[in-house]
Amino acid sequence: MSDAPNATPTTLPAGDHADAVELLGLVAYTELASFGRLAGDAAHAPTLRQRQALSRLAAAMLDRQERVLVRVGELGGDPDDCMTAFDGIFDDFDARTRPSTWWEGILKGYVGQGVADDFCLLAAQGLDERSRTVVVDALTQDTPSQRYAPVIAEAAATDPVLSSRLALWGRRLVGEALGVVGVVLAERPALARLVAAGAAAEAPEPGEPGGGPEPATQSWVFAQLTAEHARRMDRLGLAA
Repeated sequence: MSDAPNATPTTLPAGDHADAVELLGLVAYTELASFGRLAGDAAHAPTLRQRQALSRLAAAMLDRQERVLVRVGELGGDPDDCMTAFDGIFDDFDARTRPSTWWEGILKGYVGQGVADDFCLLAAQGLDERSRTVVVDALTQDTPSQRYAPVIAEAAATDPVLSSRLALWGRRLVGEALGVVGVVLAERPALARLVAAGAAAEAPEPGEPGGGPEPATQSWVFAQLTAEHARRMDRLGLAA
């Protein structure tokens, strides 16, 4: 990865270096997990148009992941190792949120990916400038959720029963997703440090480096993620 064009190694303090690689690993692993989910959704899509759209989105996930892994290489990290640390992190979420219909599966991806991206964007505010730019660009430029949101919105607008069911499902999904975020903040000191650094200007007295997040920081994170989720659901015409 470090042989990529314009890949210039960056020297960072040891703590910042490790924290940056950990967040980059989380972003890359999330993209890989989303690729697998989208590929499965595409295979079972009701229409050819939806199948093609979701297949393109799956490919976009791998492109996003590659951009992040290039930065891992620039920092001297191992792309496989940085992702392996997060292998299985979504298993409990998946077990608790098994969709009963294809549409529930699509919304699960929309909500789950959205919360994961938003959390990583909050944590990215504590990174060095180059790493922060890589994460922000990967997660905000032409994001897959922006492109497959219309698929959900169109279906919900024409089917009031589906719309009501998806709204309820979305509330359950975000609750479970926030539970994953809470576990990550408690068990991953590096990510808690980055989030605290990003929240410092708005959340009073963030947690001490090396420990779990102070309640004020975690509350701030949950408030940010919940607000973004509400805006995301509003774009679908669904109540959050």
